[in-house]
Amino acid sequence: MRDIVENGQAILRYSHGMDFGDYVRNNLVKDACERCFSRLSEAAVKLGPLAEELFPSHNWNGIRNFGNILRHDYPDVLDDVLWAAISQHLPRLLAELETFLAKYPEDQETL
Repeated sequence: MRDIVENGQAILRYSHGMDFGDYVRNNLVKDACERCFSRLSEAAVKLGPLAEELFPSHNWNGIRNFGNILRHDYPDVLDDVLWAAISQHLPRLLAELETFLAKYPEDQETL
């Protein structure tokens, strides 16, 4: 869970202050965000079914599969899909995970 939060926070840092147009024009930021999403996706795979149990309002299958798309179907990855993940979905996911980790700090090593 900590890897999801850390990579998600990195994505938000890299894209901070940008709008969609800024994001599309900045290949360095796009590449960095895609790499972090790939790691975030792998961390979601490792978290397993616990993710659905603790945070059922998120599309965990989609999160897990996103890494495969980024690795294997990267020419087909649409900038607007990534931007929606960054600007809409990721902040809500991180807020829930960060709240959980703050509430249960003793579980951080195992999650």
